[in-house]
Amino acid sequence: MKKLIYISMLSCAVALGLSSCQKYLNINDNPNSATSSTPELMLPQALTATAALENTYNTMGAQLVGYMANAGGYGGFGSNVTYSYGNGDYQGVWTSSYDNLTDYQWIINNTEGNLDYSFYNGAAKVMKALIFQQLVDTYNNVPYSDAFKETENLTPKYDDAKAVYDSIYALLDDALATINKGQADLSDNDASNVQEFGKKDVLFGGKMDDWKKLANTVKLRIAIRAKGILTFNNNYDAVGFLDKDALVNPGYQIASGKQNPEYNSWGYTYDGSTANRAWMTCTFVSAFYDGNKLDDYRGYAIYNGFGGSGYVINQLGVESNSVASAPSAGSWINTYTDDKDNNIGVLKGPSASMPIITLAEADFMQAEAALVGGLGVSGDVKTYFDDGVLASYKYLYKFSDGTNDLTDWDPEADYEAYLEMNPNSYLVHYDLADDNAKKLEAILTQKYIALNMVNSDQSWNDFRRTAYPKITNGSSNGVLTFASTQSTSSRTDKLPARILYPTTELSYNNDNMPKDINQFTSRIFWDPE
Repeated sequence: MKKLIYISMLSCAVALGLSSCQKYLNINDNPNSATSSTPELMLPQALTATAALENTYNTMGAQLVGYMANAGGYGGFGSNVTYSYGNGDYQGVWTSSYDNLTDYQWIINNTEGNLDYSFYNGAAKVMKALIFQQLVDTYNNVPYSDAFKETENLTPKYDDAKAVYDSIYALLDDALATINKGQADLSDNDASNVQEFGKKDVLFGGKMDDWKKLANTVKLRIAIRAKGILTFNNNYDAVGFLDKDALVNPGYQIASGKQNPEYNSWGYTYDGSTANRAWMTCTFVSAFYDGNKLDDYRGYAIYNGFGGSGYVINQLGVESNSVASAPSAGSWINTYTDDKDNNIGVLKGPSASMPIITLAEADFMQAEAALVGGLGVSGDVKTYFDDGVLASYKYLYKFSDGTNDLTDWDPEADYEAYLEMNPNSYLVHYDLADDNAKKLEAILTQKYIALNMVNSDQSWNDFRRTAYPKITNGSSNGVLTFASTQSTSSRTDKLPARILYPTTELSYNNDNMPKDINQFTSRIFWDPE
């Protein structure tokens, strides 16, 4: 941990392969061991690292919330199916998060109070808040106030999770104020020297109003999760919430180390070799598409051979010889489109953008906030709900190059067909939900469907917080529960409550690391008993 968290990673060479660093280095220094950097170099590589980090969170969440199950033909799944976690399980989530945060903290430290770099400072604060929320949602108490002090403190204290939530919410307010100051100076001062992002912004292309919408959306995510536990100001910038998918693309392409990270994990590697085939579609989520629960064209967009004899699924934990192997083309490669390099679905191709927060998730968050009240969001809940479902179709049906084939993959037509397929379901027709519990279930069930293999960890967080989508505790039927058949959990739902702190913390920061943490009984602060 001390290597990854507290020592800034300032190599210019890391920054998207950029090599023109000489102006920032003494000519007597070793050019292969850079000692300084600039915000212009740090931001794009930090955002690119965040995209890779989201793939790590997505993989973890998919295995915990019923999107992904072990395939046949493989063994040795161990704690992935028993939930008997050790400190080595999913430890890349922690190390990669703090590694990425180190870059954003460097930008903050080196631009704080500098109006010329207000956009860089504000954006780094938004991303810092986003990643710290993910850390808290995964581990609860984490190092925050003492983190990133480098050699001054290599063994930082752990901050209370609620205090971290308070701090990152305030950090987002600070980010919004900082960006607004930069925008005002650019608008009102003819001699302004505020540095604009341009192509260095691989998330929004330098559109600072979009950065403010992202900050508002992360604030809302924090407030929803902590509702009833923490109180926030509910002050959002006037630009509103995300009105498009927040996608990172630094120029992904078919090349070693340059592919879309999720495609590289679950599709094909740059040389055409098949990627991970030890995991496949889970029975539980498949039931939302195949007629067991709801009929839905999105299954055809997402899955390999959906509806045909080659479509294979499994319940987590089943490892008998009768379980089919994952398809050679990958479970999440759409086979109804010929061009695997420019596809639809979740694995759109090696050059596809990587989602940070989708419009569908933002719509469903606004729906929930408007339903429960007290979170500063007004408007019609049904409109937010319907917009969220349609946004899910639009995201999945979009090709990696941003185009659509409206002849075969028309999102609006298939959304209307979806409504017609399910005339009596309150999970599809929000106005059929006759009490608030059903309304919340409808919102979070559709959010669960929309986040399938997109930002899976957010569904895991929602399930622990609300127990939606509904499962049947103790069932062995994979349509009714996504709990592993080999679960050792003591909980009634047979699921874990969390993962454990990583081995690096056990080795380097053991005195401060919370003790007696149990994956079944130690809950995140917002997880109700």
